[in-house]
Amino acid sequence: MALTGRTALLAALGSLPVGILAPSWTGMLAVNAPLSLAILCDYALAVPVRTLRFTRSGDTSVRLGDSAEVQLTVTNPSRRPLRAQLRDAWPPSSWLPGSEQPASRHKLTIPAGERRRLTTVLRPTRRGDRHAERITVRSYGPLGLAARQGSHQVPWTVRVLPPFTSRKHLPSRLARLRELDGRTSVLTRGQGTEFDSLREYVPGDDTRSIDWRATARHSSVAVRTWRPERDRHILIVLDTGRTSAGRVGDVPRLDAAMDAALLLTALATRAGDRVDLLAYDRAIRARVQGRSANDILPAVVNALTPLEPALVETDARGLTSTALASAPRRSLVVLLTGLEAAAIEEGLLPVLPQLTQRHTVLVASVSDPHTEKMARARGSVDAVYEAAAGTQAQAQRHRTSEQLQHHGVTVVDATPDNLAPALADAYLALKAAGRL
Repeated sequence: MALTGRTALLAALGSLPVGILAPSWTGMLAVNAPLSLAILCDYALAVPVRTLRFTRSGDTSVRLGDSAEVQLTVTNPSRRPLRAQLRDAWPPSSWLPGSEQPASRHKLTIPAGERRRLTTVLRPTRRGDRHAERITVRSYGPLGLAARQGSHQVPWTVRVLPPFTSRKHLPSRLARLRELDGRTSVLTRGQGTEFDSLREYVPGDDTRSIDWRATARHSSVAVRTWRPERDRHILIVLDTGRTSAGRVGDVPRLDAAMDAALLLTALATRAGDRVDLLAYDRAIRARVQGRSANDILPAVVNALTPLEPALVETDARGLTSTALASAPRRSLVVLLTGLEAAAIEEGLLPVLPQLTQRHTVLVASVSDPHTEKMARARGSVDAVYEAAAGTQAQAQRHRTSEQLQHHGVTVVDATPDNLAPALADAYLALKAAGRL
């Protein structure tokens, strides 16, 4: 039983005159006995919470930053009208800070034998699956003095997908891809690209593209057209170890790497290449293999959604052997990891030749823009020390990049906002040069 504020107010109003004019136990009993009887009657007339029936419907997935609506249908099977307050509980990260109480609490009145639908609007602040916890109902009697209270479990899950903010860069990269593919007025020929077709020579064409045998068979000069290599295999390896747990600004390194992986997946799929995904630290956290061009991007999004960084050192040998097993033929291996000197020199560099002798390797890492800001600081003793620390950190990352490049690795080191487009540009450059 739950008593309301109205009950406390009536008890105070009745007891105050008795306490002032004729304070006695008899007077108190004369006031509170009818109130207690009214409370019991009101409690008995309240609709039992256990008899209520609940069903859910609505959104099952939403991108981070967007809103999801989950409908809750409440059925009152009793013969009395239901007057109630309802709390639809979800994890705290299901709402923006400070908006949980107005979004999760509802007032409802349901006549006997009818149903009503309530809508709970979620605006999650974190990736992953959000599970409905429980529904708490407080059913009031007709006098509003007492209420029955109880809870129900009505399962529902909303999957919060990565925001994929880098998709705004996709149109410009697709335009560049069409340019490489010869579907615009600019026709490029990269070393090692695939022969596409013959066409008639026009002034301005590269004379090295003239096919003299075809020209001899026809009355006009024929030139070869080329297109970037297609149907190549790309393995995206996501390092989910401790270095991915650090935050750069307001974005975790892992989330920035995910965003870059999604843009590369969308771009490579449009380019006709096959994309697989592997997330690893000391064990396989996610894997997507053998999906068709239409299914690969949704599969990658679903695989990335529940990923969280593991606070352990990444097993570089295990990562390398798993990547080699996932890519038995020559592939482009894109490793999204950190450029911290200790992790690279002690973990990746000793096993890197196993990858580079069989595959083209591209390492992409998230850099901290605050380091650049520190390196430019001047004007005080503290600022000079900050500048020295920032410059030292930049030099260390530069040395690590040079070590990787010495092994034939292409390195992309960019801030969270620029990592995804920089990685896409590096992929297009490798494709134009025929190095896939």
